[in-house]
This record gives sequence, C-alpha cells and structure tokens, in this order.
Amino acid sequence: MIQIKKLSKIFQTEEVETKALHEVSITINQGDFVTIMGSSGSGKSTLLNIVGLLDSASSGSYELLNQEMIGLKEQQKSKVRKENIGFVFQNFNLIDELSVYDNIELPLIYNNVASSERKQKVEKIAERLGISHRLKHYPQQLSGGQQQRVAVARALINDPKIILADEPTGNLDSKNGNEVMELLTDLHAQGATILMVTHSDYDASFSQRTIFMKDGIILSEKNNSKNVDVLIS
Repeated sequence: MIQIKKLSKIFQTEEVETKALHEVSITINQGDFVTIMGSSGSGKSTLLNIVGLLDSASSGSYELLNQEMIGLKEQQKSKVRKENIGFVFQNFNLIDELSVYDNIELPLIYNNVASSERKQKVEKIAERLGISHRLKHYPQQLSGGQQQRVAVARALINDPKIILADEPTGNLDSKNGNEVMELLTDLHAQGATILMVTHSDYDASFSQRTIFMKDGIILSEKNNSKNVDVLIS
C-alpha cells in the first residue's frame, strides 16, 4: 500500500539547512497497524505529514497504492487525500461552531456526496462509534474521549484506505486514551490500515510494529507481537 524509498526532507533558510529526514525507507502493507516513535525533532511528524500529503519531500520516492506521490501538484494531492486518507489529530481539530453531526458530515460535503447519502453515512458511523446520542451536541459539550471519537468518525466517513493518527491520545487522560486505542485496535481488526505517531510505549503496544526514529533516520523496528527488535543498518 505504501512504499517509501530513500525519502529525504531538507528545511532551508538563508542561514541554516536542516535535514528533517535522511533517506528513510518504509513499507506498509494493507491491513498493517504501524507506530512511529522518537523524541521531538526525530522526524516522525515530518514523515507523517509527507505520507498524508500535507508536506513535500525533497528527494526520494513515495508510492501510495502504486502511484508515485512525489512531484504531484497541490490539486492532485488534494484529490488523493480526500479519496484515500483519514486524519486523526492530537487536538481533535473539530469546528466548535458546528454540531457533532455537521463535523462528521463535512468531508462528505467536500466530496460532493448527495444529502440523503450523507445522512445515512453519518448515522451509520455514529452508531458504529457509539456517539449516536451526541449528534446534536457541540464539541465543547463533550468529553475529550468523545471528541476524539467524533474526530475518528470524521476520519472514517469517506472510507479511507489508510488512517493517519498523530498523537491521538496526547490530550486525553488515561481512561479516555485507552478507549481511543481500543477503538483504533477494533478498526484495525476490521481491516483498517493505520499509521500512528506517538510518544507512548503503551499506545505503541497496540500496534503490530513500531519504527524508532532519531535525527531523521530509522534506528530500528520492533515486531510487537513477537517482541523482537530489528536494527536498521
């Protein structure tokens, strides 16, 4: 599903050149649940943003569903994002002025889905995530865990090929954070492909594989099911 080869990202100013990523190579297959870990500045968020087509690489190759993403124009990237990628953010990124229903519905509007189909889809995903009774509420009326469920519903509403989760429990207490991780685990069990960035060893333990990054390179990978570390030469 995702094939990344020798991907590099350089941030350049008049005085400083910073290598955020240096020849990173990763393969993620359909149905995988992969975590990226590393300290601040390791390059994990930069990599996630490139995978999500929110940023561009300086060099290398990034194929999504056998299509090369490097060099696409913004309009092409936007189309690929809307059709294939769902985002779950640490800060939820819900619109306070819109109801839960309207927040979930928004991506369908952007994709020009008919009104009757939108209603059916929103109600179905809300029931699936246990927030049907909250559709008329507004984000500020919900707990953090409920807000993240709404964010997950919004991410799933267009049936994305891959879910990108950026510190999905970062703003939650342990109880609500655990609920969100169990939710992502359930989605994975149902066939979802998930790439998650986290600082939490506990959250990473829910995934199949953990990739460790430092200073823009991959240090090692860990198969969580077998508890085996693989050093990257």
